[in-house]
Amino acid sequence: MAASSPKVLIMMADYGHDPTETAVPYTAMKAAGFHVQFATENGKSPQCDKMMLEGVTQKLLGASRSAIDMYATMSQSDEMQNPLSWSASGFSLESFDLVFFPGGHEKSVRKIIDSLDVHELMADYFPKTKKPGKKAVAAVCHGVMVLSESKDAAGNSVIRDCVTTALPARFEQVAFWGTRAFLGDYYKTYGAGSENVEQSVTNSLANATQFKNSLLPTPFVVQDEQYNYISARFPGDADLFAQKIVKLVQSLKE
Repeated sequence: MAASSPKVLIMMADYGHDPTETAVPYTAMKAAGFHVQFATENGKSPQCDKMMLEGVTQKLLGASRSAIDMYATMSQSDEMQNPLSWSASGFSLESFDLVFFPGGHEKSVRKIIDSLDVHELMADYFPKTKKPGKKAVAAVCHGVMVLSESKDAAGNSVIRDCVTTALPARFEQVAFWGTRAFLGDYYKTYGAGSENVEQSVTNSLANATQFKNSLLPTPFVVQDEQYNYISARFPGDADLFAQKIVKLVQSLKE
């Protein structure tokens, strides 16, 4: 691996992330020659949400065959088998050019969304993405909530001044109500009746108009103009999101 290759860290909970939102960007970054590592709370190898990978839920709502194949390759990689520990003493994000937060609605992802250690790391790292800085952050779906929950010394979200997208409320509501009879509150990460992702993220912004939305099925990705920050809504955006991530990081290494 060339010394100049971009270094990327994918930060995950031990379980529950969406396989498409994780594996598609991972595959694109590896193909581009990036040096990719993973980090979990205590260095345990993460697993994505099995509901999206197998059984009836996969066939109706989950990952495509190509995404499942990408996930299988990723899950057997040395980097995913041997992740870093974000809670380890002295752990730092400084050496990474990009930090990426995949999404996922399974309740276990709350471990990273709510992590005070991760919040502190992002309070330090995210300001370095302000242009002309050379650091970058990418997040999709519930991954954006890691950023909206990470606060600076003044108590403001690190993405307070950014434009962003995340899982649209309409998408979340349709998934929840459409599956409630047989999946319960599976599609509500914080339980039935909890605030939706769109509202939670919007509340962290300086102005509600900074939340950018599209309810169309065509891929939709948002890049901020002041910060090297890129966001997407859901698995349907994964291919375009991955392409945009690669292009952004490559531009910062030129």
